[in-house]
Amino acid sequence: MSADAGRRKRRLATGIKETLRELSIQLSLLNHQVGGHAGLKDVDLDCLDLITRHGPIGPSALARQAGLHPATITGILDRLERAGWVARDRDPADRRAVLVRALPDRAGELFRLYAGMNGEMDEICADYDEAELELLAGFLARVSDAGRRSSGRLASG
Repeated sequence: MSADAGRRKRRLATGIKETLRELSIQLSLLNHQVGGHAGLKDVDLDCLDLITRHGPIGPSALARQAGLHPATITGILDRLERAGWVARDRDPADRRAVLVRALPDRAGELFRLYAGMNGEMDEICADYDEAELELLAGFLARVSDAGRRSSGRLASG
């Protein structure tokens, strides 16, 4: 690889990192707006998303997934349960344990709040062919995994 090619590649990589930072900010702002409309704190919305994606889930597992202290999770779950977003049930495999599940009755509220972004994403994806979408999906999955590993290292160290 020539020196010019190396510099171009580094500039492109830097541009991608800067764009991902901007994306992170914009998604955070969107989530903040959605949470405000739904009456949820940002951390409550994050935990609700984890419960929806990985649930039913135990509070300890949720705390690990969210990178939060178990006592903090208790307060979040109390708020989510009072507002009708989640329910706590006894684990059928271990009656001493509790599993948290999202209540489907409220899911439509969040879908409506994210409808604008989902529609825009559909329009953007329509501009790419299948091979390009596979490349983008693979890249984003790898970036997400890198973020998970980095977050885990910070949480444990």
